Amino acid sequence: MTTRIFVPRDAAARAVGADRVAAAILDEAKRLGLAVDVVRTGSRGLFWLEPMVEVETSGGRIAFGPMTAKDVPGLFTGAAPFSAAHPLCVGRPEDIPFLKRQTRITFARCGIVDPVSLADYRAHGGYRGLERAKSLGAAATVEEVTKSGLRGRGGAGFPTGIKWKTVADTTADRKYIVCNADEGDSGTYADRMIMEGDPFLLIEGMTIAGFAVGATKGYIYIRSEYPDAIRVMECAVVLAEAEGLLGAEAKFDIEIRVGAGAYVCGEETSLLESLEGKRGHVRAKPPLPAHKGLFGKPTVINNLISLATVPAILADGAKHYADLGMGRSRGTMPIQLAGNVKHGGLFEAAFGLTLGEIVDDIGGGTASGRPSRAVQVGGPLGAYFPRALFDTPFDYEAFTARDGLIGHGGVVVFDDSVDMARQARFALEFCAIESCGKCTPCRIGSVRGTETMDKIIAGDRPEANLALIADLCQTLKFGSLCALGGFTPYPVMSAIRHFPEDFTRPRLAAAAE
Repeated sequence: MTTRIFVPRDAAARAVGADRVAAAILDEAKRLGLAVDVVRTGSRGLFWLEPMVEVETSGGRIAFGPMTAKDVPGLFTGAAPFSAAHPLCVGRPEDIPFLKRQTRITFARCGIVDPVSLADYRAHGGYRGLERAKSLGAAATVEEVTKSGLRGRGGAGFPTGIKWKTVADTTADRKYIVCNADEGDSGTYADRMIMEGDPFLLIEGMTIAGFAVGATKGYIYIRSEYPDAIRVMECAVVLAEAEGLLGAEAKFDIEIRVGAGAYVCGEETSLLESLEGKRGHVRAKPPLPAHKGLFGKPTVINNLISLATVPAILADGAKHYADLGMGRSRGTMPIQLAGNVKHGGLFEAAFGLTLGEIVDDIGGGTASGRPSRAVQVGGPLGAYFPRALFDTPFDYEAFTARDGLIGHGGVVVFDDSVDMARQARFALEFCAIESCGKCTPCRIGSVRGTETMDKIIAGDRPEANLALIADLCQTLKFGSLCALGGFTPYPVMSAIRHFPEDFTRPRLAAAAE
């Protein structure tokens, strides 16, 4: 009898030794003369348990973690190999509280299936969404996505159905679907996890989008820092083409393009410029990409998570998805916990959890054991929230009401040792480094802001220089062409507003001592 053992090939798991664990399992099985089939999956997203090895038993999978190569022989020993009595056994994955509390829709297969097996994908419900879309017709498919309430998961939260309908209603000889997988926000990894753990989901979602709006060509723009994701996606595209799921028979092609690491290319018009072989500069709008996008043609440009959620919406119906969430924030969001947090990982849940629940209950508090002091939600351009705002629901409108951003769903936790003046400086320096240079407020304002923040940290006329920072942030917010400059004031001003003591001379003097 062959025992199936699942070891993640996700970049996060590989970074902590998953490849060595997989090799050790094969070596030990060979030494003992046992038949094993090691399946390399994506990650379930419980990063503090990685590498998390799962063994298929008559009662379902049993997980062990975090495993090292030295722990592998212990899995095979004893009266009952792969026993639940093993010190690293964490039981059935679905029973682990971190997973049990989730509502997995977009990430339902991640960590479970072999990412480069179409048979595995289909066996777990793959391509049901595309089949239903074809039975409904193009117009009804757009309507189904609209009714679901799905909004852009890249940060702006724009209704996906409205964007699709605009492209569908625009007459042109050619249209495009562009997947924005340039996941550059700090503390985010949801896009990468899908590409490495469930790539056919993205292919199916893009194919549905192409069918719905009349596009025959799709592009996936992946950041160069994701070599594993690039490799898996390229393999999945080849397999889909071989099965007739892409290409002439499917009337839809997908091409993968790799970006060069510019953060600003996460902005949709800069991304389009890069795809066209130009420097990643922001385009002025209008015209909107839905009217005049890639190569001047109508283009649906969606974040990867938006497109990867579409198959489930079509397969199970718009109402099933829309019934989750709160207010205008419908469905689920992959919350990505990172920073100084005990249980870092991906937690997919319906909108409505509070920040306090996310950080304290789900994340388990800080990894350092010190009190949490601040949380940054929405990447390097997101606002810093103090504990006093931990009652804020994870919801687009609730965050906007408190001058915050959900962004791509990254939640970065800081304990009470953080220096918020230096965090504010980092935001300005980040903008200065990553600016495309096209508009003056972003190009010059971020540099002047960094210099001014250095003066504040040095104790040089803090009140006057804080007033100058506030003025610069107003210019950045309302004068920048895109969100890079326009959102930089969020982390800067929230740090000043909520943590004023970190910007005063006594605090700085004490820190220096």
